[in-house]
Amino acid sequence: MASVAAKMKLFKGFEEEYKKRHDEIWPELVILLKETGVSNYHIYLDKETNSLFAIMEAADPSILRNLPSSPVMQRWWAYMKDIMESNADNSPIVFPLEEVFYLP
Repeated sequence: MASVAAKMKLFKGFEEEYKKRHDEIWPELVILLKETGVSNYHIYLDKETNSLFAIMEAADPSILRNLPSSPVMQRWWAYMKDIMESNADNSPIVFPLEEVFYLP
């Protein structure tokens, strides 16, 4: 199991909407993530900068590269693009984070 962490950016004023959408996450998206080997997925919000910090465990991080081709993921990105910084294909602009410390 490997930890994967990334940073994204939420538009100002959409903090509650972002949380609401994730509180109501689509069951088919949860199934897709779990089938891809994702577990212990956390997203944190820095309210000062509106930066989102995502941390997940992945059974095989290389399989995560297949997620963008999933229709469910594409629909989720389209659903989220109005409240966060996104690329032209609606995927969130993601900055991978490097692990510099781990306490087992």
